[in-house]
Amino acid sequence: MLQINIIKDNQEATIAGLKKKNFGNPEEAVAKALELDQKRRDTQKELDDTLAQSNSISKKIGMLMKEGKRDEANEAKAQTGELKAKSKELEEVLRGVSAELTEHMYTLPNLPHESVPAGRSEEDNETIFSHGEATKLHEGAKPHWELISDYDIIDFELGNKVTGAGFPFYKGKGARIQRALINFFLDEAIAAGYFEVQPPILINEDSGYGTGQLPDKEGQMYEATADKLYLIPTAEVPITNIYRNEIISEESLPIKNVGYTPCFRREAGSWGAHVRGLNRLHQFDKVEIVQIRKPEESYQALEEMMDHVKVLLEKLGLPYRILRLCGGDISFTSSLTYDFEVYSAAQERWLEVSSVSNFEDYQANRLKLRHKVDGKTQLLHTLNGSALALPRILAAILENNQTPDGINIPKVLQPYCGFAKI
Repeated sequence: MLQINIIKDNQEATIAGLKKKNFGNPEEAVAKALELDQKRRDTQKELDDTLAQSNSISKKIGMLMKEGKRDEANEAKAQTGELKAKSKELEEVLRGVSAELTEHMYTLPNLPHESVPAGRSEEDNETIFSHGEATKLHEGAKPHWELISDYDIIDFELGNKVTGAGFPFYKGKGARIQRALINFFLDEAIAAGYFEVQPPILINEDSGYGTGQLPDKEGQMYEATADKLYLIPTAEVPITNIYRNEIISEESLPIKNVGYTPCFRREAGSWGAHVRGLNRLHQFDKVEIVQIRKPEESYQALEEMMDHVKVLLEKLGLPYRILRLCGGDISFTSSLTYDFEVYSAAQERWLEVSSVSNFEDYQANRLKLRHKVDGKTQLLHTLNGSALALPRILAAILENNQTPDGINIPKVLQPYCGFAKI
């Protein structure tokens, strides 16, 4: 959530940032935020003055009684009664205005970093790095949805029978590759200094608001309505919420956590060849890295996280590129995001496999996640990245490593799988 004081002191920059994110009416949104904030401040001042006046008169009542000035004391009591009634009314107004301001602030996205390019869609993203050559496949090479059928390692029809579309069964060597990838990604993160946690896969409403899934992405999450809980879209949500309403000690920083979870996304309205097979699922596995950093260190941390993802993809032998997302494609909560895409030789297209983002203090302000600097509390910065999401990684591995007589498993995964070929 944006800080109202930052908006107040940087109105033009705020409007420009919202415009870069293609936000509806930035001028009107900023004006409303400032209007509500001023009303909140005015109401708070009036309430404080009323309470001070009431306290001052209350202190005189005892003295008046001692001096025998009963009529004046009774008159003072009547005044304090009126002032207390007024203060209760002002408290109610203050609660309403504060709630309205908070709800309005929830509708404002994070401001983009200055390096974020202008643009409206993924077509306007900038390619900043690429690695590896496109794999040359044999004649008759197949996309992964045909390979998994040929080798009977993933079953979409069975998933559709038991649950619905987008919930596949992984079978035999398909299940073992999944487990291998998860363990490989976790081991690599732990070796890089991340602390492993296994979080719940259901979150409450406060957690959804804390990291910005609510109210922005409510329609994309599966909800357990009886208990007002949500299935997580990513491990970022429960892991970051560990630190909600916390003041982090200097000795605990930086915080680097990694966690594996299944992830759930409704992805309403997704269909077509580009989402076929493993390209888009409603349930998928992902290893997530999360960092909590001091503001002055967060962009260095973002570079470190990008380097970590690079190493994973290079060890898997997958050609990849890195995109800096434009204002129209970056997420609601992010200040700067880099997407990693791997090249699928069989599909002849790029597949997104990771997003690495710096949220600066946007999530931290919602979470009330702070540390102390010279005795004063200051918001920290939060970052997260997929390291990595499995479905499209698996799709690229199957497609890029296929041969006429089977699918070769990347050497780095073979100790985890227990086999070298399907």
